[in-house]
Amino acid sequence: MSLEKYIEAGKILKQVREEAIKLIKPGVKLLEVAEFVENRIRELGAEPAFPCNISINSDAAHFTPKANDERVFKEGDVVKLDIGAHIDGYIADTAVTVDLGDHEDLVRAAEEALKNAIEVIHAGVNTAEISEAIFSTITEFGFKPIINLTGHGLDRYVAHAPPTIYNVKIEKGVELKEGMVIAIEPFVTNGVGKVAERGECEIFSLIAVKPVRMKQARRLMEEILRKYKTLPFAKRWLKASDIILAKLVREGVLRAYPVLTEVGKGLVSQTEHTVIVEENGARVIT
Repeated sequence: MSLEKYIEAGKILKQVREEAIKLIKPGVKLLEVAEFVENRIRELGAEPAFPCNISINSDAAHFTPKANDERVFKEGDVVKLDIGAHIDGYIADTAVTVDLGDHEDLVRAAEEALKNAIEVIHAGVNTAEISEAIFSTITEFGFKPIINLTGHGLDRYVAHAPPTIYNVKIEKGVELKEGMVIAIEPFVTNGVGKVAERGECEIFSLIAVKPVRMKQARRLMEEILRKYKTLPFAKRWLKASDIILAKLVREGVLRAYPVLTEVGKGLVSQTEHTVIVEENGARVIT
C-alpha cells in the first residue's frame, strides 16, 4: 500500500473541489463543470477515479452529464458534487453540497454528521460507533439518513471496498485498523430515507473479462481494461454505441450504474471525506 499516493491524490482532489464549487451557479452547464473537474485532476497529475458526479435535488448519486449535455444549474437547486482522483490506482474520494436555494439546515446536517463521524475514528473503533454518530446528528436536525447509501473503504483500483460505513444505527460493525483508508459519506434527506434506480445511466465499470464474439465489443472491452481497469468510467469518455455497452452489460462484462434518486422525491444533501485511520484519530486527506 502507498499512503503517499493516497495523500497526493487527496491533496489534488481538495484543490479541484474548491475550484469547482466556484463554478456551480445558475445558468452554468453541468457538462462544463464535469469536464473542468476531470481535466483539472489530470492537469494536476492524477486521473479521475470515476466520472464527476453532479446529482441535483432528489437525485443522490451516479448522475454524470452526457456528451453534448445542455442541462444547466437552476436557482434553488441542491447540488451534490462527488469527485474522485487516483494516482497509480490509489484513490481519494470527496463530496460537497452546493446550495443554490434556501436549504441551509439540510446541508449543515450532512456537514455536521461528517465532522462528528470523523471525531470518533481511531484504530480499534467499531464502525457501528461511526454509524451511530452519523445517524444521531442527522436525526437531531430533524432529517433522515439514506439507509441504502453508505461510506466505504478504498482499495487500489477499487472505489468501493470493505468496510461498509452505514449512515444508520447498526448492531454490529467491524473494527478499524491503523492504516486503513476509508471514505465517510453521510447522505441526508427530507424525504423517506431511501434511494432507487431511475432509468438514466451514463456510468459503467468493468467487472469481468470474458470471451466476446463481436469484434467491436471485444475492442471496447480491451480499451476499457487498458484505460480504466476496474474503475468506473463515463459513456462520454469512449466512442461506444449504446448497443455495444448494453451487450457488454447483458453478458456480465460491464456493470451499469443508473442514477439513484430519493424514492419520496425528497431533497438530498451529501458530504464526504477520505481519511486514513491512525492510532489516535483520523487523518483527513481531502
